[in-house]
Amino acid sequence: MGRKRHKKNLQAKTAYAMIAPAVLIIFGLGLFPVIYSIWLSFNKVHPMTFDTAFVGMANYVEIFTNRDFWYSLGLTLYFTIVSITIQLVLGTLVAMLLNQRFVGRGFVRAILLLPWAVPTIVNANLWNWILNANYGILNRLLLKFGLISDNIAWLSDGKLAMNMIILADTWRMLPLVVIMLLAALQTVSKSVLEAAVVDGAGALRRFRAVYIPALKPMVLVILVLRTIQAIRVFDIIYVLTKGGPANKTMVISFYSYYETFNYLNYGKGSAIAMVVALLALVLAVIYMRVLKTDD
Repeated sequence: MGRKRHKKNLQAKTAYAMIAPAVLIIFGLGLFPVIYSIWLSFNKVHPMTFDTAFVGMANYVEIFTNRDFWYSLGLTLYFTIVSITIQLVLGTLVAMLLNQRFVGRGFVRAILLLPWAVPTIVNANLWNWILNANYGILNRLLLKFGLISDNIAWLSDGKLAMNMIILADTWRMLPLVVIMLLAALQTVSKSVLEAAVVDGAGALRRFRAVYIPALKPMVLVILVLRTIQAIRVFDIIYVLTKGGPANKTMVISFYSYYETFNYLNYGKGSAIAMVVALLALVLAVIYMRVLKTDD
């Protein structure tokens, strides 16, 4: 009995020793920065000496009473809602199309992944050239077809800049949405579709009764993933507009960046980051409750 117990203890120690490096890496790269940010959000940090002074909820009170915070939060929600809505609608239409049989379907599916494979920084620089007011290809094409009479400053106009960022983000992320929805469509039984056709169900009714139940679990996954990504969007805005013009694209993550690294207000920047994380978590929980299925 004692020998068996000793053997089990030895196996347990060996197992713990083997997973210890992975646990340390996860803690060092994941949990520790989060815990440190939470701690910073309750402190005032001196920008030169990095000395900290506990201030409790003062940083949170300051950001919640700041108009700039609410403005950037509104921009973030606008970017999140509009981009995800466009990507879900277009993604569903394209996925339904690619689910049909046609010559070259496999090639089209493969080509579709190319924009998503492009790194975000490369994508942002590509769109920076496309949208350039002086030599951008978008203005050249619109002028050539007579759709505009003069160059448009796509990224210098406050009303256009955020929508152009949404366009650039959609171009890159749409393939991921399409592939995920297409994978869900592959689970639809052919016999169920044939039965629906025999029963006289039209295309719209088949979509509602057959395809939507199959898409619903995947839509939940897409909503959670894309919401988290959209709320913390940073790199594409950094390259295209840097929060301008006149803070018209100053989303919440960029606002946190400015507070932390431009104004060296580490406590306030960390508090904003915590609010962003909490907002993403709340939205994810809402999605899961609204779209919950028996599966």
